[in-house]
Amino acid sequence: MFFSCFFPDEETRNQYRAHKLSMLKAMRDSLETRLAALNAAIDTMERQQGTAQE
Repeated sequence: MFFSCFFPDEETRNQYRAHKLSMLKAMRDSLETRLAALNAAIDTMERQQGTAQE
């Protein structure tokens, strides 16, 4: 197994996987927050543009 070179026991492997999962979830949460901010900015700009055209 590939992991056996780096992680000699199952517990260490599981700790690595748990840490990696935690990091990936944190990255996803950060991206979701940034996406929400971008969507809000786009909505605001579209609303302002619509108001200016009337």
